[in-house]
Amino acid sequence: MRQIVYISSLCQNVVADIPAILATARRRNAGQLVTGMLFFDGRRFLHAIEGAAGPVQQIFTRIQGDPRHQSILILSDRGIKRREFGVEAMAYRPPAESDLPTIARMAILSAHASPAARDTFDAFMRMRRAA
Repeated sequence: MRQIVYISSLCQNVVADIPAILATARRRNAGQLVTGMLFFDGRRFLHAIEGAAGPVQQIFTRIQGDPRHQSILILSDRGIKRREFGVEAMAYRPPAESDLPTIARMAILSAHASPAARDTFDAFMRMRRAA
């Protein structure tokens, strides 16, 4: 299995239709047995994708070509023995929620992640609180 964790920014003057993005991602991911977690704060995406190497690469390639994303930075790209961020086709944190439930949700979903993956999400959460 492969896991890619990346961060990107929403292009200026672009509106992200998150419900539509999630519906499409959940449908596609479920069909390819890919799971993941998405955090979007209204400006930045932090996303983990896990599954078989081929489908994960296809999804990430599609994301790289998506005109809504800019400044895509891969934080981690590695082989994993088991899913580290749960079995949901796309777990999501909407920006309208308070940070405390979000931090709790991230902690639950990342409880079995590698220390490096947990650190990535923790750093993003600290960045979010500081913003």
